[in-house]
Amino acid sequence: MSTRETVYSVVKTIPKGKVATYGQIARLADTGPRVVGKYLHQNSDPKTYPCHRVVHADGSLAPSYAFGGADKQMQKLKLEGVSFKNHKVDLELSLWY
Repeated sequence: MSTRETVYSVVKTIPKGKVATYGQIARLADTGPRVVGKYLHQNSDPKTYPCHRVVHADGSLAPSYAFGGADKQMQKLKLEGVSFKNHKVDLELSLWY
């Protein structure tokens, strides 16, 4: 399995209502966080690979979220029940694991 496939495979398992950080995905896929970001920006199937559930280590959203920017990412996460505090994901409540 390629690194890209591994990243997508991990992202696919993040449940609704939870988020993971780029660093978490990178550790699970044995790569770097910037590589994770690159692959997620190239994601052509966001329904299968929910890249909106991946955030920065401080809970901030991706300003260049490929499917509508940070506002759209926040909207999707809120619809799934993700908690926010001061415009960042409340990682204490919403971090995947």
